Amino acid sequence: MMLAFGASAAEVEVLHWWTSGGEAKAAVELKKTMEGKGHKWKDFAVAGGGGENAMTVLKSRVVSGQPPAAAQIKGPAIQEWGDEGVLATIDPVAKKEGWDKLLPPVVSGVMKYKGQYVAAPVNVHRVNWLWVNPELLKKANAKVPATLDELFVTLEALKKAGIQPLAYGGQPWQDATVFESIALGVGGADFYQKAFVKLDQGALKSPTMLKSLETYKKLKPYTDKNSAGRDWNQATSMVINGKAAMQFMGDWAKGEFLAAGKVPGKDFLCVAAPGTDKAFTFNIDSFVFFKQGSKEVEKGQYNLATALMSPAFQETFNLNKGSIPARTGMDMAKFDECGKKSSADFAATAKSGSLVPSWAHGMAMRSATQGAIYDVVSQYWNDDKMSAQQAADKLATAAKVQ
Repeated sequence: MMLAFGASAAEVEVLHWWTSGGEAKAAVELKKTMEGKGHKWKDFAVAGGGGENAMTVLKSRVVSGQPPAAAQIKGPAIQEWGDEGVLATIDPVAKKEGWDKLLPPVVSGVMKYKGQYVAAPVNVHRVNWLWVNPELLKKANAKVPATLDELFVTLEALKKAGIQPLAYGGQPWQDATVFESIALGVGGADFYQKAFVKLDQGALKSPTMLKSLETYKKLKPYTDKNSAGRDWNQATSMVINGKAAMQFMGDWAKGEFLAAGKVPGKDFLCVAAPGTDKAFTFNIDSFVFFKQGSKEVEKGQYNLATALMSPAFQETFNLNKGSIPARTGMDMAKFDECGKKSSADFAATAKSGSLVPSWAHGMAMRSATQGAIYDVVSQYWNDDKMSAQQAADKLATAAKVQ
């Protein structure tokens, strides 16, 4: 969805696609905040799901010299727009409000172009979660796995008990999401950084990568034959409805459990993906600001940046979205136990250096590279004849795609 709001002197326009239940509620809160600062709010929609259509519209608007005041963009795509010379700095707001102290350096780095803030983060999704139906584990007399070795013991126990062990959605981004968590569990944050952030050829072809690929493929016998093409939320509903015991998925899955009236800690468990409890893969939504020819619009941009980073908006938005505030040091009293755990782990991993960007969710590499790596991971998952060695060689080649 594309939303526009403006003061009477100038229209301030924002492009985003927050149209699902919780997200739409959060957008209304932002509208209220902005109207409180004297801006008018007007919206018109860009049809289409995950923002692809919105990005097409954005490109045509920028090319024609009419960029919106702000747009929902994330990760390395921010740098790509920065290279085009079309982004506006919001550094005066960030300096005045002390954003460098409020955001972990690994996060603030993503929001800056050449050392200046050009984007404001609204949330942090943790990607490396495992969602568990405790009732089914109890039936199989199996325990919640904390390590990869324990994971396969639990999967085997579930299978023997006639319970579907894993809910799996066979789509490229979901294959990447699961593989990312397995590789992090096998190799740890340092290996992950080398392989998927620095795209180091040695790491991509290393024994650790081979072990990561082999471990990932070992999950396949525990998935069901209908997994190909399944949407993530359908896989989540299998865990909710007792049709499968566990799912690897980011914390947007929590929204599905909550919408079904399930209670965290009782009806479902949120645990770090096996072997990754000391690390955190993040996916962050942010708004990027574009150069405008008007002081009034610039003032609106500054107000929007302040609103997006305000404790009130970050709390409301994230309670609706299932994520946690990007702003650190916030009161988490209203958040459920999964949110509290995520927030504590976010702070701890930011200090320990094991807070890493999710490459599966567009936070670590340029989109062309990500697409090439997606292709290899899905091909490997779906082709039983492909060896881990062949997959690693293909990953190393894919990492060179710019």
